[in-house]
Amino acid sequence: MLKKFFISMLGTVAGIWLSFILLAVLGIVSVAILAAKSVSSSAAGDKQVLLVDLSGDIADRETDVSMSSLMTLFDKSEDDFETIMDAIEAAKDDKSVKGMFINTDLSTLGIALRGELVEQIKEFKKSGKWVYAYSDNFEQGDYYVSSVADKVFLNPQGMINMPGLSANVIFFKNVLNKLGIDINVVRVGSFKSAVEPYTRMDMSEPSRLQTSVYLNQIWDTVAGSIAANRDIPADSVKTWAGQLFMTWAPEKYVSVKAVDQLAYRSEVNKIIKEKIGVDDDKDIPFVTPGDYMENALASLAKSDEDHIAVLYAVGEISDSGSDGIIGDKMVEEIEKLAKNDKVKGLVLRVNSPGGSAFASEQIWKALEDFKATKKPYYVSMADYAASGGYYISCGADRIYCDPATLTGSIGIFGIIPNASRLIKDKVGIGVETVSTNPNAVFPSVFDQPTQQQLDAMQQYVERGYRTFISRVAEGRNMTMEHVDSIGGGRVWDGVSALELNLVDEFGGLRDVIADMAKSLGLEKSDYVSYPGSELSAVQSLLRKTTKNMETEVLGEDIQQAKDYIDGVRKIRELSPVQARMEYISIR
Repeated sequence: MLKKFFISMLGTVAGIWLSFILLAVLGIVSVAILAAKSVSSSAAGDKQVLLVDLSGDIADRETDVSMSSLMTLFDKSEDDFETIMDAIEAAKDDKSVKGMFINTDLSTLGIALRGELVEQIKEFKKSGKWVYAYSDNFEQGDYYVSSVADKVFLNPQGMINMPGLSANVIFFKNVLNKLGIDINVVRVGSFKSAVEPYTRMDMSEPSRLQTSVYLNQIWDTVAGSIAANRDIPADSVKTWAGQLFMTWAPEKYVSVKAVDQLAYRSEVNKIIKEKIGVDDDKDIPFVTPGDYMENALASLAKSDEDHIAVLYAVGEISDSGSDGIIGDKMVEEIEKLAKNDKVKGLVLRVNSPGGSAFASEQIWKALEDFKATKKPYYVSMADYAASGGYYISCGADRIYCDPATLTGSIGIFGIIPNASRLIKDKVGIGVETVSTNPNAVFPSVFDQPTQQQLDAMQQYVERGYRTFISRVAEGRNMTMEHVDSIGGGRVWDGVSALELNLVDEFGGLRDVIADMAKSLGLEKSDYVSYPGSELSAVQSLLRKTTKNMETEVLGEDIQQAKDYIDGVRKIRELSPVQARMEYISIR
């Protein structure tokens, strides 16, 4: 006890001193930032260039973080997608913003979000302002966004990686078998392939078919958009993808109109300086979306005024936990919005591959209760709104998606692991159970489930599936038989989803908000994002000062270890019955 007391006391003292040191550093940094802003402002007058940096992890929106998590340096500090989009929207009509510079370096944005960003930049250009884009090396997704710029610059020694789209699925059956872990699966739908990594070493034919269909449809969308942006035939982009485009000489990229000019970053800066009339690189009035939104007089609504609530549902759906969409927390948030007289309508922003079937049902019910207030309820789908993500979306008055959105996956499965061989045979631990009846400890990792138990679980999953398709049938005005025919766990791209009446129209989040605002007699800026962020000024500044320290100081190995730990934790917290699509890495 005494030892623990001294350890605790020393930890507290160290924490206090660390806090003082951090606050002192923050004070110095704050003065430096303010001084830098002052110099930049005085040099450029009322001129600003919006700097959109598409590098590293870009979250859907800024979320609350604790001081302790900030000190671990594990929280990303790049501008989130919501802030980037808000800044472009506000800067469009801001006379002090003369143009936009896009710098790209391996950002994590999904294809559908990139499509939304492309459309937002097009709206920015309609105001008559210029847009330039640069990269040392363009990856395909970053090039997709950059292609909309007036001028695309590439480093003279750079390349453009344009391989087309592919999907990678990793299979674990053999390694689980070697470890002594057997996986028992109950599911509904031949296309519900989320369980295949645990039961197979290759893709089933239904899984391969659905993946091929949506990949080709999404690639048609991406290639067509790039071609239109660069004013070249769509077939040209597809030809690039088939010819190891990354190996081409940089000069050839210019000749085929993939880029406008080869230039080093310093030379691009010189072009921008001439464009806005400044002499020194330090005088270029670059402003990031985050800083711009802090300083610009953006006419966004306040929570105490009539407004549209934009509720973010991002990540995997869980019954409990701290990350992603947590069932009871989301239900509580929806109930608050339903009772809030200032909330005139709800836009649910969904970016989720699904998760717990139980939590999905509870969220669906809360949204139905919201609809009972007679307030409009729309859904905006981002990269994913599949399985549980579609479950919580299907009752909306209107559903919008991007052509590249992955949705559908209407199906349910359950996984029952059996680690008895690992525990008893390999580790050498004996386990004995005394119970009042055969099913007292089901499910148990120590025993193989009986056929009776598997049959009962199959019936349970099938009942859950019928509930799922009944929700879809009711929300989309279809018969259950028709929903079943397009369900069965099949994942659809946005184009196919529109044809199948799973969604109502194409459009990004800003389109959805604008449509709802028009129907309510509000302005398109009359919206507030939820859950509310209570990020303090100190936390916000600390995030900025620690930018990229996770990878620069701690290195990629620690980040990979953290990702592994997070994955193990998520597996431990899994609900036994899942409405979830498989994890697929699309590149």
